[in-house]
This record gives sequence, structure tokens and C-alpha cells, in this order.
Amino acid sequence: QRGNARFWMGKAQRPEKSAFERRALIMQQYPSVAVLGCSDSRVPVEIVFDQGLGDLFVVRVAGNGLDVSTSASLQFAIHHLKVKVVVVMGHEACGAIKAAQLDEVTIKKEPADLAKALLGIKAGLDEQRLKCIRDPRSQDREAVASNVENQ
Repeated sequence: QRGNARFWMGKAQRPEKSAFERRALIMQQYPSVAVLGCSDSRVPVEIVFDQGLGDLFVVRVAGNGLDVSTSASLQFAIHHLKVKVVVVMGHEACGAIKAAQLDEVTIKKEPADLAKALLGIKAGLDEQRLKCIRDPRSQDREAVASNVENQ
């Protein structure tokens, strides 16, 4: 939380490791937190949380969707790296969340893997409730929050 506060206040420290410390990371890592985040280039997790090399175990995928690969990556962090905290991080204006709200016919026209991912995200959204929200920005926030909770 403190790292994110520094980032938003424009006081990020961007912890840098010395050459010796970076070399030590080649052999082992001890991240304290695993983060399932979006692959969107506007939300690089290490920068947003003002963390350095080896501090976080980050899994990034469009829409921060949980599937076999992302789940296995998080399980690796928990079982092999002994990470104790897992964070699912969504963000406003997520293109994958927006695309998942398209109708199924449109989604099925996407490449097969993308369509499968979008349908997985769509399954976790309460579309009836989202349609009741008139303000587009509020609807976007609610969709993102709903997706994070579903993961």
C-alpha cells in the first residue's frame, strides 16, 4: 500500500538493486506477494506498487483472468516461493473487460483463444446488474470490480 501511495503522490522511489544484488536474484527469489494483474501496458504492477526486482511475483494476462496457466503460475508462487499474499488487481478502462461485455455472437468471431478468454470473463460478470448502471464510468468500475471478485 505504501508503494502505491508513493506512486500516486509522484514520490516513487523505484528501488534499484546493486549489481551484486541483481546477480544474487539469478539463483533465487523471495517475493512477498503474488499479483494477478492485467497485461495492459498502462498498469505495470512493479511501477504502480513502487517495487523492485524480486519483490513481487507478477502474472499478467488480459483482463486479469484466471485460467489453467495463470492459476498454475500463482500455485507455483505459493508452493515453491512460499508467497503468503495473492492480489488480483483490476483497473479502470480495461479493454478485455469491455470486450467481454460484447454479445456472444461478436465474441465468437474473435480468434479462438481470445474468444475463450473473453467468454470466461463474461461468465463472471452480472450483466443484468451492469445494464442498470447508466453512468458509463460507474458501469466500467463495477464491471472491473465484479471481474476481480470473480477471479
